[in-house]
Amino acid sequence: MREIRGILYTENFRFEAGCVTLEGDRILSVELCDEAALTARERASFILPGLVDIHLHGCAGYDFCDGTVEAMRAMAAYELTHGITSICPATMTFPADRIRAVCAVCAQAVAREKLSDGISLGEVLSGIYLEGPFIAKEKRGAQNAAYIQKPDPGLLENLQRAAGGLIRVVAIAPEVEGALACIEREAEDFRFSIAHTCADYDTAKKAVKVGARHVTHLYNAMPPFLHREPGVIGAAAESEDVVAELICDGRHVHPSMVRNTFRLFGAERLILVSDSMMATGMEDGEYTLGGQRVTVAGTHAALADGTLAGSVTNLFDCMRMAMEMGVPKEEAVRAATWNPACAVGIAGERGVLRAGCRADILVTDRAFALREVIKSGITAMTQ
Repeated sequence: MREIRGILYTENFRFEAGCVTLEGDRILSVELCDEAALTARERASFILPGLVDIHLHGCAGYDFCDGTVEAMRAMAAYELTHGITSICPATMTFPADRIRAVCAVCAQAVAREKLSDGISLGEVLSGIYLEGPFIAKEKRGAQNAAYIQKPDPGLLENLQRAAGGLIRVVAIAPEVEGALACIEREAEDFRFSIAHTCADYDTAKKAVKVGARHVTHLYNAMPPFLHREPGVIGAAAESEDVVAELICDGRHVHPSMVRNTFRLFGAERLILVSDSMMATGMEDGEYTLGGQRVTVAGTHAALADGTLAGSVTNLFDCMRMAMEMGVPKEEAVRAATWNPACAVGIAGERGVLRAGCRADILVTDRAFALREVIKSGITAMTQ
């Protein structure tokens, strides 16, 4: 049994003095106290739930679509040591057979592999995000146009069988042929996210009506938010059961838009994601994403034509960046913990400091510099 005392981020989305007691891999209790009862060091510590990144492609020199156990282990290990205790890595637009193979390897690795003594890969790798191939060519971004195809419920079900049920989110452009029918048919089994799309407002609203509940990297790879043509952004903003992702790496969305998006949607409907690619945690140079060459310089990752190709910033740093942009810390933490956990169906286990939940906990200083990462009650990183 272990007690961790400090300024807790509570399930009420506030910072309050208290103590978290761990027993085994679970949180035994969460109790509040008077801040005066804490030591000076404890008062200088924030205690957060482990972060949940539901949309990333790679890091540490590996890509999820490498389709190897080595890549999945390396990605999970990197994320864990940076405070991201649960991940749903994303595929890219590749031939169906390759996506199926990646899903199958992932299912096997989650069932069998360990990251370290007491921590299994499946405790970190919590699902799969299918980004492509059901997107619009005109808004493909860094996706490979050669492999884009029409939405196919049969293929989707086949991929889910290969994945052992791990596919949590499916990106889809609602205006392409067959998309609305696919959403309506499969909405009970998959979380559909409007993505890489040319959809206008009316089409986006139709997608929401038949079951879409999510928007992939808001503002990016979609029409702009205009006063006479509100598009996907306007449709999502007024649909209270739709949540949207934001990439807060300082490249994808201007700080003013980040602040105003939190006001427009509300903190309860935004999810911070990294959309990170394999160069995250690596030096500048040449890398690949979706089989295409990417040049990385600092925090900028782009194809040869200048198209942004994911980010090179992990979710913990995206969360800190959101705070630096002016998002209140309570809202930024919620968007990196509870909200994504809810979106992929793991909120009963992750994303919150609550008795009975998995003991995935971060200890930081008051500037949000990591001091310790605890995964399933085991210290995975300390400094």
